[in-house]
Amino acid sequence: MTEPLTAMLVGLGLVFFLAGTLGLIRLPDTFSRLHALTKADNLGLGFIVLGLALQADDWNVLGKLVLIWAFALIAAGTSAQLVARSALRRKSTPSERQAP
Repeated sequence: MTEPLTAMLVGLGLVFFLAGTLGLIRLPDTFSRLHALTKADNLGLGFIVLGLALQADDWNVLGKLVLIWAFALIAAGTSAQLVARSALRRKSTPSERQAP
């Protein structure tokens, strides 16, 4: 019973990673790209960790998975903050799309 649930959660995580990657490619400005990457990738990693946690043999492995996710959340937030500050210092503004 855990294998299909694990496959579903990992697959859902991969879909969120794909959405973050598409957001990085398709969105027009730095701030939108940061939003797509940090939100989608953190959620995708959470689903993957949850799926892998179902397969963990002991609490030690589960703890390591949670620590990996926590460090990734901290690193993503910190790096996004640094990139956004750099973009603001360069006077980068969010682009405004023109209506067709």
